[in-house]
Amino acid sequence: MARYTGPVCKLCRREGVKLFLKGDKCMMKCTLERRNTRPGQHGSGRSRKPSGYALQLREKQKVRRTYGLLERQFRKHFDTAARKTGRTSENLLQILEMRLDNLVYRLGFGDSRAQARQLVNHGHFAVNGRKTDIASFIAKPNDVISVRERSKGLEYFKTRSLMLAQKGVPAWLRLDIADMSGRVMSLPSRSELELPFEEQMVVEYYQR
Repeated sequence: MARYTGPVCKLCRREGVKLFLKGDKCMMKCTLERRNTRPGQHGSGRSRKPSGYALQLREKQKVRRTYGLLERQFRKHFDTAARKTGRTSENLLQILEMRLDNLVYRLGFGDSRAQARQLVNHGHFAVNGRKTDIASFIAKPNDVISVRERSKGLEYFKTRSLMLAQKGVPAWLRLDIADMSGRVMSLPSRSELELPFEEQMVVEYYQR
């Protein structure tokens, strides 16, 4: 599976905003706070006022990079959102939030979406009792995401179970620390998500 393997702090500098690609580490140590300029030899120079297209492109890149997707897969999610009834922008966010790697991150089993994706790919999670190692799996309301029994004995998950009590989960999820599992209660609404971008501009970018 193709994925970005470069320095993630460079992505935040390019977008000029914290994308929290390293999870809680971004709260303690952030390159953007020390070097708030675009990467590259021309990053500190004066830039022209961005066009409407440039603003739309940057918002699209923020969304894509926040969820750790390459263009082809992101466009596939957008096309699915556009075919559904309702607002395309909200449909897109719900699809992205219901990805298995994102749910594992939201439930607190991983410090970042990248770490959560790795845990999923290594086969540590089950959906409704069935092993699922596909990070792009789209869950539905009432689905249960749980750590597999054979993985609960690993040192990582033993330590993680002690940390979960200190972490909160969104209102549309429920976490059972004792069972090391979580349930999707409903689809998230935009008001329940604190995200550093304007997803409507993504729709405008693809529909231009």
